[in-house]
Amino acid sequence: MSTALMGKKVGMTRIFTDDGRSVPVTLVEVGPCYVVQRKTADRDGYDAIQLGFGVRREKSCTKPELGHFKKASVEPCRHLREFRVASDAEFKAGDVLKADIFATGDRVDVTGTSKGKGFQGVIKRHGHGGGPGGHGSHFHRAPGSIGQCADPAKVFKGVKLPGQMGNKQRTTQNLEIMSVDAEKNLVAVKGALPGAPGGMVILKKSVKGAQ
Repeated sequence: MSTALMGKKVGMTRIFTDDGRSVPVTLVEVGPCYVVQRKTADRDGYDAIQLGFGVRREKSCTKPELGHFKKASVEPCRHLREFRVASDAEFKAGDVLKADIFATGDRVDVTGTSKGKGFQGVIKRHGHGGGPGGHGSHFHRAPGSIGQCADPAKVFKGVKLPGQMGNKQRTTQNLEIMSVDAEKNLVAVKGALPGAPGGMVILKKSVKGAQ
């Protein structure tokens, strides 16, 4: 199995190594994640497990969703995600996965939703330099020319313009796990992770770190 779990971003802090270095880390409350469904190649065409994370009120679920969770003998979960597994992986509905599947020194890829910053201009969104600051310039933070004249008489795709910034799925790769607290299900990941504190993130075994 490509080790993967869902968790909640708690916030950032620092830890000190044995040689006295200060290392910035992000704390993630990983799991417990529940195996809600086991998919097999014979029945579903591929091998995977569906994991559930977080607490959800029954009144917020539809009847089919309640039946889905009841079949696996788990409480309703707020988040559901699928992860591919090997055909011989021994998982069944109702199993619980916790932070102890990770160890100090492991490399992970962390996926989350970046902070939404609303509608922003080209200077904040794309790092444009802007125009002169003098009062007679009349060109300060505007995007400037974006196209051509009669030929080709259009604006090409991909031009950097103002628009929605943030609130997109982003993955930070090959991060090191500095410590694991199995009792509290806390994992300290070196560096910053995408998203705001309290947001859901996915920790997967690193692709680059395994090479």
